[in-house]
Amino acid sequence: MTSTKTILVTGATGNLGGAVVNALLAKGMTVKAGTTRPEGAKLPAAARTVRIVYEDMDSVSAALEGLDGLFLVAPPLDQAAPAKLNPVIDRAKTSGIKHIVFNSALGVDQNEAAPLRLIERYLMASGVGYTILRPNFFMENFSTGFLAPMIAQGGIYLAAGEGRTSFISIEDIAAVTASVFEEERLEAAYDLTGPAALDHAQVAAILSEVSGRTIHYHGIEEAAMCQGVRDQGMPEDAVEYLALLYQAVRKGWAARVTTDVATITGRSPISFRAFAQRQSAVWK
Repeated sequence: MTSTKTILVTGATGNLGGAVVNALLAKGMTVKAGTTRPEGAKLPAAARTVRIVYEDMDSVSAALEGLDGLFLVAPPLDQAAPAKLNPVIDRAKTSGIKHIVFNSALGVDQNEAAPLRLIERYLMASGVGYTILRPNFFMENFSTGFLAPMIAQGGIYLAAGEGRTSFISIEDIAAVTASVFEEERLEAAYDLTGPAALDHAQVAAILSEVSGRTIHYHGIEEAAMCQGVRDQGMPEDAVEYLALLYQAVRKGWAARVTTDVATITGRSPISFRAFAQRQSAVWK
């Protein structure tokens, strides 16, 4: 099945945004790929690259022209995200956009003060057709994300304790996104997880197995984790945000497994082992 819809994907040069661009194109949709720096952006030729900076409403207005839908992502670990995204929702409404898919995070609906939850609430009250996706931690964090440099050095250093996480691949999130736009699943929220919850020692064992290297998980104290990312230049607000995320992991809040991916796409989400086998060259 193909679709004639035109969708703007924000954060299109990121891991998730890029996967969403490809999934929408595969459905036959017209895609605007939004990025803060379109010059030199490596995006599919079939997508139209456009500049969008949330704080620059002229760029927002231009990017929103002629759309059926908007895939909206917040800047990572940004506690000021509501102040940036809520005006974009307003402008999307006045531009006549009928469907916004907002990428949130698993569990934020349990904390009304969470920045992403504030955006969810604003979107739900906006009068625009919406779908909220709440994925768990990405599997790709280990291959191309912030954990990859650690693993290259032979270890995973996190304040995750023994908490388990139902990691999900961005490919499954992208597949859900494309189906949600195609099927117009409006006024709905979905919690997206992988098929099983693993602790980081289990993750390290799988990565060791597929890479042929010895990779250890080191459960460190929160203060040490925060200082490590602070030393790498992470802003203090983002450090505090990261700390909250791993507090949730230690408390077991990231371990829930849902069937929403299968319900929407008709297939089970990829397992962490299968993901690691596909990406094994990254860690060798």
